[in-house]
Amino acid sequence: MASVDPKLLEVLVCPLTKSTLVYDKDNHRLISDVAGLAFPIIKGVPIMLIDEAEVVDETKAKAYRSFHLKDPS
Repeated sequence: MASVDPKLLEVLVCPLTKSTLVYDKDNHRLISDVAGLAFPIIKGVPIMLIDEAEVVDETKAKAYRSFHLKDPS
């Protein structure tokens, strides 16, 4: 699995909340604790598209769903 450039991780923010992201190295994703979303990293490239994000905290993500997220049902 390709690693992500540490300098890139320093400047990336959540595209929805503009909050900082946490690098989840084991699962190859960037997590926005504020939005309750995880953005995948594919071949070393963070995919910062809201529609591609995985909901990791339903309560937090619920507030943003009406604006950007697809209905998971």
